[in-house]
Parts: sequence; structure tokens; C-alpha cells
Amino acid sequence: MSSRRSSRSRQSSTSRITDDQIIDLVSKLQALLPEIRDRRTDRVSASKVLQDTCNYIRSLHREVDDLSERLSELLATTDSAQAAIIRSLLM
Repeated sequence: MSSRRSSRSRQSSTSRITDDQIIDLVSKLQALLPEIRDRRTDRVSASKVLQDTCNYIRSLHREVDDLSERLSELLATTDSAQAAIIRSLLM
């Protein structure tokens, strides 16, 4: 075996994640997702958890965008002193 292949083999074996670690990480993700966490079922497939995680992150991005837009509108309609106070509170 070449030294290059041997090095790659050693590297991949030390950085491999075990099935138990994957199960643990999926469980932790599941606990963070309100939609799954509030269900009464214990068994949810890993693919469903990952799919729901992606959907939840997308919804959070939309919510942040909406709130940013609302804040911009609020700052545009307030006087400069109030806007400065709001900006200082956000920093």
C-alpha cells in the first residue's frame, strides 16, 4: 500500500463518525425542533429529522428577514433620536 493511501486510510478511520454518534446527534436535533419535539411519538426517521431541520432553518431565515424589514420600516418612521436609541439597543 502506498504511503498516500495509508495516510488517507488512517485519516478516514480516525475521523469516522459512529452510528451511535449519528443517532445521538439526530436525537439532539429532534429535541431542538418544535414540530417534532411536541409530538408524542418517540420514533422519527433520521431523514425526517434532517428534512424538518432544513425546513425549520428556512422558516427562521424568513422570520429574520421579515423582522428586519419591519425594523427598517419602524426606524424609517421614527425621528432620528428615537432611531439612534433603538440602534444602540440593538448593538
